[in-house]
Amino acid sequence: MPSAYLLVSHGSRDPRPDVAMQQLAKLVSLKLPNSENLVGTATLEVNTQPLHQQIQDFAQKALAFGCKSLKIVPLFLVPGVHVMTDIPAEVELAQTALGENIKIEIKPYVGSHGNLAKLLTPTMAKIQAEVSIVLAHGSRRSGSQQPVETMARNLEAVTAYWSVSPSLEARVKELVVAGYRQIAILPYFLFTGGITDAIAKSVEQLKLQFPGVTFKLAPPLGASAEMADLIWDLATEGEKVFG
Repeated sequence: MPSAYLLVSHGSRDPRPDVAMQQLAKLVSLKLPNSENLVGTATLEVNTQPLHQQIQDFAQKALAFGCKSLKIVPLFLVPGVHVMTDIPAEVELAQTALGENIKIEIKPYVGSHGNLAKLLTPTMAKIQAEVSIVLAHGSRRSGSQQPVETMARNLEAVTAYWSVSPSLEARVKELVVAGYRQIAILPYFLFTGGITDAIAKSVEQLKLQFPGVTFKLAPPLGASAEMADLIWDLATEGEKVFG
């Protein structure tokens, strides 16, 4: 029996992340020939329906295609409260409502994939700055920043966070004092949206604050074939998929 796959993101009032999510779902669906309907998207917030209802609706469609298994892939980059608490709670509600008709399984979140750092490597090579800052959203959940810190070390970069310390401005000040004059900023976000727009404005302010420093702002990860490959790896972990 085929499995169905549901990509769950945070959700945004900005339409651009939703467009990117649809593009990403399409790329993932190419892994399942003639089975585009078995890959869907849902959001944890900013939706007319709660996540558990979105899961139930998609599960009903999956059942119509003969699926007995639904894989949930959290499109989040850190193991914050959404990944560790909110999504499991919503999945439990959906599973209770659906009963034994279909089995729902939560797969590892995207940020846990060991090859995710490789998606940033080509960007870093193009920018060629003296030092790079991996700028992530951050989470107040204890230990959530550790995967970002580890990835940044592997990339020989430093970290900053949008919602917790150290902030981008604080990190830039440290680097300027240390003598760096070419700083790359790598937004560790999946898609372009309101936050990445705010980051761009913040970088413009930093340019005025430090006129002797060159700032190079990279785009977020985006919907790419490489990202779809990582999602597929996580979605099918431990199973053999026949196309």
